[in-house]
Amino acid sequence: MTITEQDVYTLAPFARTLGIRFGALKADAVTAQLAYTPEQSTVGAAMHGGALMGLADVAGAVCATLNGPADTVPATMESTTHFLRPVHGTGAFATSRPLHVGKSTVAVEIDIRDDKDRLCTRVTQLVALRRRHD
Repeated sequence: MTITEQDVYTLAPFARTLGIRFGALKADAVTAQLAYTPEQSTVGAAMHGGALMGLADVAGAVCATLNGPADTVPATMESTTHFLRPVHGTGAFATSRPLHVGKSTVAVEIDIRDDKDRLCTRVTQLVALRRRHD
């Protein structure tokens, strides 16, 4: 299955609202980035944890979708976030990879790095693949 950035924005408008941009959109790795803006910051001008979790959730959902049947959509069932260091600089850069692909779920791991390539956040998610009802 293939998916484009525009497909993601159509299916999940929140990704566009956050300002997420995509690089690789492949089953083995999805890359996405969120540029720093003052509106998405918190104390000390670091990126807000909620913005980082939004980036991770979108990247994880896209990765799960690319690993599932064409007639399914993702639904995050469980998400664990480890904030390891604040994200400062120009933005946050996420890479999502599948850890396990089952019949109706995909476990994904999302690493978020800063613009100096330092690991800042690690997220693991269990994503259900639900039959699409258009």
